[in-house]
Amino acid sequence: MSNGEIPHESLGFLMHDAARLLRKRFEVQAAELGLTSAQWRLLVNLFKRGPLPQARLAELLEIEPISLSRLVDRMAEAGWVERRPDPNDRRIRIVHATDKTRSTISAARHIADSIYADALAGLPPGATETMTAMLRQIICNLSQTTETEK
Repeated sequence: MSNGEIPHESLGFLMHDAARLLRKRFEVQAAELGLTSAQWRLLVNLFKRGPLPQARLAELLEIEPISLSRLVDRMAEAGWVERRPDPNDRRIRIVHATDKTRSTISAARHIADSIYADALAGLPPGATETMTAMLRQIICNLSQTTETEK
């Protein structure tokens, strides 16, 4: 390997590939529900945190506000979410899950759980908990802003 070459089997590549394959599998299986992985991520955030301003959703999903706005537009047209004005600031739009979302969330959760079970098949007992703890630590380590990132 030449100096500066990134090995294909590096941790970063493996994590990226695993995440990509999880998203791809979800896209295929959730198509019957009419959900994409991006839409699923948005809905999970709404269920975890409750109704949220669009700007906050963009931060949580790590996408540009204009991209989030387009995503919410498509989801509102499909009946997954609705925008309501903030009662304290009418310039702010709050995104709410709809009844359609609440009635479909368990089916989507079942699809996600099935995909995770497939992904983790064959791992030794306790490996899932260990891997989860390790990923949480990696996220924690990388979430701390350094001076060069400010």
